Amino acid sequence: MNESRESHEAGHRRKFLVVVDETPECERALFYAGHRAVATQGSLVLLAVVPPSDFQHWLGVENIMREDAHNAAAEALENAACKVKPFGDISVETVIRDGHKSEEILAIIEEDKDIAILVLGAGIGKEGPGPLVAMLGCTGGGFPIPVTIVPGTLTDKQIEALS
Repeated sequence: MNESRESHEAGHRRKFLVVVDETPECERALFYAGHRAVATQGSLVLLAVVPPSDFQHWLGVENIMREDAHNAAAEALENAACKVKPFGDISVETVIRDGHKSEEILAIIEEDKDIAILVLGAGIGKEGPGPLVAMLGCTGGGFPIPVTIVPGTLTDKQIEALS
């Protein structure tokens, strides 16, 4: 992976990447990243990943399922973008990718050299911090950009004070 980032160069803005999914920890990450982007004059990249389909018996059915998944991802991204707009003047990009979450996160970071920070929320349930935070533990420290992990127990007020 090419290590050079461009977010610090003239004409570029630092982008905060948030993976939008159905998990409660996503809300915490989105709230922090939105406030942090406003405070630092950065922008947000909201990523939704549609996983590969296990249903491959009938192409027509698979296509309908994929279209439904894309529509749901687009709606989730739109909802997430609407949640951060009240925070202030913030540029928001939305991206839908097909594939495995971990691979698509790394791919978008590699492709967009302005993405400087991945923001994840940590789950608070018995099942652990969440699949994305757990995935980072498997990278052996070889992740290409800094990662901010927002504790799921923080309130909106606490997050605002930290961002």
